[in-house]
Amino acid sequence: MKSEVQELVELLQVEQLEQNLFRGVSGDIGSPRVFGGQVLGQALMAAALTVEADRSVHSLHAYFLRPGDKNAKIVYDVDRIRDGGSFTTRRVVAIQHGQPIFGFAASFHVREEGPSHHGDMPQVPGPEGLISDLEFRRQHIDRLPKRLRDVLHAETAIEIRQVAPLDPIDPAPAPPRNDAWFRAIDRLPDDPVLHQAMLAYSSDFGLLRSALAPHGMSFMKGDVQVVSLDHAMWFHDTFRMDEWLLYATDSPAAGNARGFCRGSIFTQDGRLVASVAQEGLMRTKALPGSSLKG
Repeated sequence: MKSEVQELVELLQVEQLEQNLFRGVSGDIGSPRVFGGQVLGQALMAAALTVEADRSVHSLHAYFLRPGDKNAKIVYDVDRIRDGGSFTTRRVVAIQHGQPIFGFAASFHVREEGPSHHGDMPQVPGPEGLISDLEFRRQHIDRLPKRLRDVLHAETAIEIRQVAPLDPIDPAPAPPRNDAWFRAIDRLPDDPVLHQAMLAYSSDFGLLRSALAPHGMSFMKGDVQVVSLDHAMWFHDTFRMDEWLLYATDSPAAGNARGFCRGSIFTQDGRLVASVAQEGLMRTKALPGSSLKG
């Protein structure tokens, strides 16, 4: 297994301290605080460790309460709310320095047969032939903020290929949608919980891009503060994170310094395997020499 993937697999693991207490470490993707997707993935892993193996997560709902400290470990306190005949519910609070930084609820369900349908995958080019985000950033490395160059130039465990890449520093206004292919860059263990946690981790990458697009904004440009406020996911079907998945996102609304985005995640053969919704802070900031007031 490639070192970048091994590091991510290890990052998502949590250490059990007590029956319902777990602890995770933090990684660094270049953001000033703990990456929200990391806390999502670790919280899901912690919750799943208290659930019977025949039940898999079908939905989760989370709030990001405080910025996470990348230099401190995170404690996950799991509340076993309900163990029913076919559904199990867990609530998780992530704690740093004695304060909750994240609240999370997840529901797990035994596999049952029933009616099935799903929406169609967008008609977009496949991942073959598209440039990866890493290669695209390397082409623009001299234009990226100096504080981000080392991190954004490094190999990552999750490869992302945008269907229609935008200028990372000064994007032109575009429709409020974005399509991107993504997958882990190496084969993963056959552990469904790990794949679900890694999908939760990956679902926080670039979701708010759709809300920024109509306004020509970019967090790398420095004209907007972007922070995830809440995050919800629904898992519809099985998938593998080491096979290509399409993340089709749109933003139906933005206002009051907040942007709302939706995402649909498809396998390459067109199966809808997960849905995502998120609202994030979009607070404008003044750039040097501008008249914009944040």
